[in-house]
Amino acid sequence: MTIFSVRHVTVYRYKRRVAFGEHRLLFRPRDSFDQTLLSSHLTVDPQPEQVRWIHDVFGNCVALIGFSRPSRDLRFETVIRLEHTPQVPMDLQIDEEALTYPFTYDREEAPDLEGTIKRHYPDPEDAVAKWAQQFVRIGQPTETGHLLMTMCYAIHEGFIYARRLEHGTQAPLETLQLRRGTCRDFALLMMEAARSLGLAARFVTGYIYVPDRDGSTTLGGGSTHAWCQIYLPGAGWVEFDPTNGIVGNRDLIRVGVARDPKQAVPLWGSYDGSASDFDSMSVQVNVTTDDPGARLHG
Repeated sequence: MTIFSVRHVTVYRYKRRVAFGEHRLLFRPRDSFDQTLLSSHLTVDPQPEQVRWIHDVFGNCVALIGFSRPSRDLRFETVIRLEHTPQVPMDLQIDEEALTYPFTYDREEAPDLEGTIKRHYPDPEDAVAKWAQQFVRIGQPTETGHLLMTMCYAIHEGFIYARRLEHGTQAPLETLQLRRGTCRDFALLMMEAARSLGLAARFVTGYIYVPDRDGSTTLGGGSTHAWCQIYLPGAGWVEFDPTNGIVGNRDLIRVGVARDPKQAVPLWGSYDGSASDFDSMSVQVNVTTDDPGARLHG
């Protein structure tokens, strides 16, 4: 078990005082058997008129923040502390009937998984599906766990990580063609590839702990991070981080899950003004631990 602390600061700057619409903030980690939230603190400047909490359609905890006065700056700072237990399912405890691919989901679970099995993005020539098929053995059984691990590692080793200033996520076909992208792009590509094989996949947003921040090759630190989960009977929703080639939740702090990246934006809101009123935005994330042993791997 490790104690993680996360400090996440986002600052918006404007060229004049503007009024703000409601903002939605997704930062509170999901309590589970492998991570337990110990404390959380939210500071907003200017002082909000109202902070209201809801659970969204996926069960994520979302803060709805309302403002009553204009400002040239808008600052959000969140600080969380949680217990984290690494789960590294290299020997995935998959039900016997799903150990090899293809398999069929239980008919009791299939209706609930339907939205995460259906492909969401155009692929007119089935390029993503053809790419996914290379991980399926021809003429012999394909181990389900091996298929997904190999796919995860293939993105990690064969694609170039590149931060992008523009908002949003690339379409999977574009990521496949460019062979480069952000963590959100890689997560979405693996999701759509898995879906093309009939597997249930969903998007995860959160944070990653980077041991020895200055010298680590782990990608995605210093900002929010993204990966995906694949549903495997007997093992449940299993974490795959294709950006770093991680299987399991090691160093990954899960905040929100969604069917599509657009549904899991960490911070979303509006202001009353023109596009030219916007000046700049800065984001800083620091993930630290009290456990010296956690710094020895990376």
